[in-house]
Amino acid sequence: MTTATGTPDSGQIAAVRAFNRRYTRLIGVLEEHLLDSDFTLTEARVLFELARGGPMAVRALRTELGLDPGYLSRMLARFDSAGLVERQRSDADGRCLHVELTPAGRAAAADLDHRSTRGIADLLAGHTAADRTRIVAAMHTVERLLDPTAPDRELRIRAPEPGDHGWVVQRNAAIYAAEYGWNVEYEALVAGIVAGYLAGHDPDAERAWIAESGGVAVGAVFCVREDAETARLRLLLVEPTARGLGVGTALVEQCLGFAAAAGYREIVLWTNDVLAAARRIYVRAGFELVESHPHSSFGVDLVGQTWRRELRAQ
Repeated sequence: MTTATGTPDSGQIAAVRAFNRRYTRLIGVLEEHLLDSDFTLTEARVLFELARGGPMAVRALRTELGLDPGYLSRMLARFDSAGLVERQRSDADGRCLHVELTPAGRAAAADLDHRSTRGIADLLAGHTAADRTRIVAAMHTVERLLDPTAPDRELRIRAPEPGDHGWVVQRNAAIYAAEYGWNVEYEALVAGIVAGYLAGHDPDAERAWIAESGGVAVGAVFCVREDAETARLRLLLVEPTARGLGVGTALVEQCLGFAAAAGYREIVLWTNDVLAAARRIYVRAGFELVESHPHSSFGVDLVGQTWRRELRAQ
């Protein structure tokens, strides 16, 4: 499920530019030298990259950092003169120049890394633990949205932690309102399901899971008791920024595995026909559509569907 793209308005552009100005000033990027060191921001980036990646072809370093060839060449010459790097021609290809840090260069990069760590620690120290978590989560969200081609972070399925159940209610309400126009009736439904679960579930028969990527919650699902032989999958949620990463499939598989191990003989779920991405996950997981009926709920006309899957004892 994706939303339509379009031309950003002037207010959105101005907001991003204002954020860039404030943030770069806050972390000192606009100062002549980075982190009160002798290096500019670009020089520090080169040292960081060489410290992280080891010896590199100058061509690869230039491409990785998007630097002008002449500018990088002059910078490396200064580093060479200062004893921070060594440059040498490749034995296999004389046209290829390699560069690596000297012990002095590694020490300079380590000092910059220490200064950066200390600066960020000082920046975050003035905020509560909850606000620090929110800051990091917001940064991960910006990163995923602006750079969808970045390598996927490892997906972790875990038990809910304090605050996660409220997050499930809030994100369900916000996402379905934005994408399908569902009103507060849906939020009330989700809140009731979560409240009922928290009021007294048997952990041997009912569970909930949170999907986390990069330290940020990106999905959730609940498995609750329908009757002695039947489990019900409820509230499958995947953040829009995490769709296509296998989050929904991983959550459904977790739910199925638990239900089978708990001794249920089958599992059911209720959804609506407009939720095409979720229905594809259910089909791949072996669910079959057994009932369909129109209804008016959450401020819109929908077609509700009941899906069922048999379970094998584990």
